[in-house]
Amino acid sequence: MSVRIAPSILSADLAYLGEAVARVEAGGADLIHVDVMDGHFVPNLSLGTPVVAALKRVTKLPLDVHLMIDNPDRYLEMFVRAGASMVSVHVEVLSDIGRTLSAIRRLGARAGLAVNPATPVERIDGAIELVDHVLVMSVNPGFSGQSFIPGIVEKVASAKDLLSRARSAAAIEVDGGVDMTNAAALVRAGANILVAATAIFSATDPADTTRALRQAAEKGL
Repeated sequence: MSVRIAPSILSADLAYLGEAVARVEAGGADLIHVDVMDGHFVPNLSLGTPVVAALKRVTKLPLDVHLMIDNPDRYLEMFVRAGASMVSVHVEVLSDIGRTLSAIRRLGARAGLAVNPATPVERIDGAIELVDHVLVMSVNPGFSGQSFIPGIVEKVASAKDLLSRARSAAAIEVDGGVDMTNAAALVRAGANILVAATAIFSATDPADTTRALRQAAEKGL
């Protein structure tokens, strides 16, 4: 198993977004994570398709788009057309999980199912065959800079067990409060994509911090 590092631009300086992305690319980032918030599903507003399209022009890294919105089905095509390689939607808002995941795949992107901290990972059962990755939130979604919820390590292990029993090769992604202190434990529990916002973009040198986060994570392999 390898570890992929996905810096989240939620904590980047948007006035210098291209430069911020170039720095984490230099540090060996594998993905660029884009958090999309609608002010309804979560109490914050954030980035939309124009930012995804702009990122697509300045990086060759896959764009990992996390839709924290009430009605994701309405916007799937727009985000994939803008450049999303991966699209994660929240199980909490889906009326037909299979339909939404199938739509993402038909559009040519990898389909992810996200679960909030209070949502049991068992909610993904029944749709595992359509999931390319499971996104486990390790903070309550909406704002960057929150503290990691310690019990999420056990939740990641539960997700890994669920996927293993279903013989699924889906990746496990963790988003929220990820840093040097918990990266190895998350990987040991089964995570293989780590999203980091504040830990990377609040650092003096995001490139060095990206490299250091990978090194910390790989101690869990």
